[in-house]
Amino acid sequence: MSSTVSSTGSGVASVTFDVIVVGSGAGALLAAIRAADQGLKPLVIEKTSLIGGTSALSGGGIWIPCNHDQARAGVQDSLEDAFRYVRTCARGEASDDRVLAYVETARVMADYLRQIGVAYRCMPLYADYYPTLPGARPGGRTMDPVDFNAAKLGPQALEQVRPTNPGQLIFGRMNINAFDARTMLAKEPRANWVLAKIMLRYFVDYPWRLKSRRDRRLTGGQALMAGLFHAARQRNIPIWTDTSLQSLIVDGARVAGVVVRRGGADGREQREERLSARRAVILAAGGFERNQAMREQYLPQPTDQGWTATPPGANTGDAIQAGAAVGGALHLMGLTWGVPTLLVPKEEKYRPMFVERSMPGCMVVNARGERFLNESGPYPEFQQAMFANHAATGGAIPAWIVFDADFRAKYPIGPLMPSAAVPDAKVRKSWWDQVVWKGETLAELAGRIGVDAQGLAASAARMSEFARTGKDLDFDRGGNVFDRYYGDVNVHPNPNLAPIAKGPFYAMKLWPGDIGTKGGLLTDREARVLDSGGQVIPGLYCVGNNSASVMGPAYPGAGSTLGPAMTFAYRAIAEICGQPMALERTDLLESAA
Repeated sequence: MSSTVSSTGSGVASVTFDVIVVGSGAGALLAAIRAADQGLKPLVIEKTSLIGGTSALSGGGIWIPCNHDQARAGVQDSLEDAFRYVRTCARGEASDDRVLAYVETARVMADYLRQIGVAYRCMPLYADYYPTLPGARPGGRTMDPVDFNAAKLGPQALEQVRPTNPGQLIFGRMNINAFDARTMLAKEPRANWVLAKIMLRYFVDYPWRLKSRRDRRLTGGQALMAGLFHAARQRNIPIWTDTSLQSLIVDGARVAGVVVRRGGADGREQREERLSARRAVILAAGGFERNQAMREQYLPQPTDQGWTATPPGANTGDAIQAGAAVGGALHLMGLTWGVPTLLVPKEEKYRPMFVERSMPGCMVVNARGERFLNESGPYPEFQQAMFANHAATGGAIPAWIVFDADFRAKYPIGPLMPSAAVPDAKVRKSWWDQVVWKGETLAELAGRIGVDAQGLAASAARMSEFARTGKDLDFDRGGNVFDRYYGDVNVHPNPNLAPIAKGPFYAMKLWPGDIGTKGGLLTDREARVLDSGGQVIPGLYCVGNNSASVMGPAYPGAGSTLGPAMTFAYRAIAEICGQPMALERTDLLESAA
């Protein structure tokens, strides 16, 4: 179908599409691509000048139970176990039928990604985040995107995709996928060969480097979003950047379009436009983590939009507020996808710390010098533990990750490469006492960071004893398969524990950051927005962090944001086309009742 133009009473042109998608992350582009494949005319609007949203900054993983690649990897899974696991994680904060819709449809969506040229492979050793819960698996449900060749897009189109976090690049230049990252961080026998191969491939690709500063080999969220952008371009889907949602248009009881403001970039004059949607508006514009007022209204205190690891200027809750203005109910607004973050000068946003804290020879302490969590645990629990301990002690925001000279020599952390590669003398001078603090003794370090010296010394001594025995008696660090995934395979008896005993000693300041909020508009299993009475608002759909998470307060596994975003986008288009996807295993709902 082609778009049509009609005149409104105000004299402002009104452009009509079948489906208008607000946002340009994974859920948004998947919805637009699927709509085009179903014969609809979609439009994507994006408030910033770049495409990809937070999805482009992510690891690109998707959590897909019973996925098409598990058999190849020798992974056994079942729909029954997946439903039970997610239902347990959700703790009643997501309806059972919505949980079932997700675990049934996720594998269908993942296979569709493969069909449109966005290939994924399962990670057989990457465990669910709560491996002791019923229905959990020790690996195989998280999928990582296959590397994408940026030449398919070309240098000019690639520049339209939001670049990744500096922390996800080797030496600030080379992309790395999740498999290679694990090999290198865990110091598996082939780690040096993997690093050498990545560097050799990059440096011999001289013709591409003359065209673009960005690596031709795209991985993680870059591979996902470049692949989706490529698929959208193949279908000639219009994507309007620098176009912000102002409000939703309601015709009777139905959402029938959007009011947007276009322009403003490169000195262009802003103008307001009314856009009509024949079939639906899909909100997929992320959460509200960059809106300080909304954070203060809904989130635990203290809170600061600066701590988040998502793009500045994006995810300000506009679409959530627009949906609420037409009657949409809000749910889970007090929750985030938490992760500890740290400030690196001159970077546009705080860096998330996902995996380095799992390596042996470090610990996290509060102002008393006391450990208060399992450093290797899931990152949302890490953030929640910071809030809980701060409420009890007043000293966990910020917290400090402390490590010794052995750790510093072996492992990267934050922006620091191992001292074996970049010794202290070559670390940027501006980073000292801003990113990293140093003391020749633990007592000196404690004085520099304002932490109780006796408490810090006692915690280090206790951690060193745990390393000797292999058992963390306080928080059981390294006691499950998830913790051990990013441990050092050469360290025994526990790959997550090593002494903190050799000076000099170092510390970094951690904040209770996030990679997005998880509360938003309440939706049903077809991603239709519901009002406060549980009734569908016709014509309005919502996916991703724009909506309240199907995972409730939990984070079942890596990819629990992107997986549902794209899965419910897929289901939404089916419903919009008049072909809603029926639930297959309603017996599971009956048994759960």
